[in-house]
Amino acid sequence: MSDYKPINIFLASDSTVQAYGPEHAPQAGWGMFIGNYFTDDVQILNHAIGGRSSRTFVEEGRLDAILNEIQANDYLLIQMGHNDSTKSKPERYTEPYTTYKQYLKKYVEDARQHDAVPILITPVARLHYEDGDFLNDFPDYCKAMKQVAEKEKVLLIDLMAASLDYFTSVGYDEVFTYFMVSSNDTDHTHFTEKGSDAMAKVLASEVKKLDLDISKFVCRNDCGQVEERGV
Repeated sequence: MSDYKPINIFLASDSTVQAYGPEHAPQAGWGMFIGNYFTDDVQILNHAIGGRSSRTFVEEGRLDAILNEIQANDYLLIQMGHNDSTKSKPERYTEPYTTYKQYLKKYVEDARQHDAVPILITPVARLHYEDGDFLNDFPDYCKAMKQVAEKEKVLLIDLMAASLDYFTSVGYDEVFTYFMVSSNDTDHTHFTEKGSDAMAKVLASEVKKLDLDISKFVCRNDCGQVEERGV
């Protein structure tokens, strides 16, 4: 009987990552697709939920729920920032250079207390296009997260930069189909299934660049196909 166990990757994030039922189609989060870009050596546990900031995810006990499951050598991927920036909703707002950084530090410290590996992920881009350029709607939060990563010596994936670069490479007409605005004419934040899959592929490519145990289990050929286990 084999004692093999997959490496667990826990996702702590918001609606851009969460899993949705078929009644919400075509809306999706990249957490629904990221597992497609890893071999069976990796298991995805998606705790992302819409409307949560780094603060409310903690206050509601959602981080504790992860900590009750996470084990040594597991990974905690933390993408927060979209809802932290909502000043109009003070119950979830965090100031980028004070409370936001404090909460991010808590995620990092709590993961490390369980001998797990935290990875900070800057917010994924929204569809904000002006004068031929895709724009970063959360520059202060990206900068603050990078400061935490540097001070705490924690790995960081700059998904904002990676997603903006990818958007530029494929062009506005294609990127438009990645967002729910293509379906409902209003939503420039949430992804369609096509967009979520594209963002999962971008993220997997970034993981592959890191020197981690899970990096070798990311599919080859720019995530075009999944490699066989152990190859």
